[in-house]
Amino acid sequence: MKFHVEKATLPGAVPTVAWAIVDELFRLHPEASKYLESLRGRGCSVNTVRNYACRLALYLTWCDERGLGWPDPGFENLLRFRDWLVSTPLPPRGKKPPARPRFRKDSSADAVLVTVTEFLRFGVGRNWVSAKVAESLSQPRHLRFLPTDFETGEGGRFRQVQTRTLRFTADEPGVECFTPEQVQLMIQLARNARDRFMIVLMRATGMRIGETLGLRREDIHLLVDSRMLGCHVRGPHVHVRRRRDNVNGALAKSHRSRVIPVTDEIAEHYRDYQWERDRVCEAVESDMVFVNLYRAPLGRPMGYPNAKQMFDRLAKWAEIIARPHMLRHTAATEWVAEGVPHDVVQALLGQVSPSSLKPYLHASDKRKREAVERVAAVTR
Repeated sequence: MKFHVEKATLPGAVPTVAWAIVDELFRLHPEASKYLESLRGRGCSVNTVRNYACRLALYLTWCDERGLGWPDPGFENLLRFRDWLVSTPLPPRGKKPPARPRFRKDSSADAVLVTVTEFLRFGVGRNWVSAKVAESLSQPRHLRFLPTDFETGEGGRFRQVQTRTLRFTADEPGVECFTPEQVQLMIQLARNARDRFMIVLMRATGMRIGETLGLRREDIHLLVDSRMLGCHVRGPHVHVRRRRDNVNGALAKSHRSRVIPVTDEIAEHYRDYQWERDRVCEAVESDMVFVNLYRAPLGRPMGYPNAKQMFDRLAKWAEIIARPHMLRHTAATEWVAEGVPHDVVQALLGQVSPSSLKPYLHASDKRKREAVERVAAVTR
């Protein structure tokens, strides 16, 4: 029996997109549905729930095809599942088979194991999974090297923590960024002012794609003095509001609102987009910033699929890898490289924990080369 993920729409004043796991007869998997519902209740984004659902469907299918009960397949079988994740070729992305088989990276496989571990632990509290299974999923570990500002507690009792037994120890993944030339090429290849404005805005602010698609016109303040708009923030800026219901399903991942300063370049691109947008009657009344202007339904807010298609086109034309989140990585990496204080970078990105900056703090190959050559020049 194969399980797969289906998109659903929850009723309400504003329809909400949800994801469900069903079998080949389109019957809901009840326990997985409860778990996904709990993720939505915790405020996880639609994309996060979809990713978790895909990983759970993979696990449930693997267990069912081998005649194993998913609540307790046995720890040895869980280890076999771990090995299967990285040893089994992935299905081809298109109709044409790839020149060489693709395999799941250790980091991607570890994300699947995280989801499966959380799901089984979730099931313990609802008597789906035995406590014995939960105990096998973690083991004690003594912290020899402590993170900054870590409190060990009385007698060092907090030095011992529980770690996952199902895991891959992968190298710290680097972040994929654009070069300045690639960003400029995408701007040149973008076929309209709306797409150019989106690229420039995300590149300058480090906003997530959900935050960008969720922008409303009232959130963009490009005047030197915005007090007439009821805003006392000085200079041109953009407001990223905490989570609110948007008809296109776009969500801000952060639960806190923040303000991001912008430059005159953003105002110029926004002005060009506004002129382009005002020519489409259906778009005039929409309060969302990014809307459909070139295909039906005109004036409807852009969704995640629209943005993905745009970046896929640009990637094909520019012959590069292009994903929306790479613009966020590019902004953060360059802020850090230019010496912007880490707390400022954290505030601009809307990240809660300073540890979230860790991927951007690694020295690039270019900076390492410059350091070696600088010391060599002094030695000479």
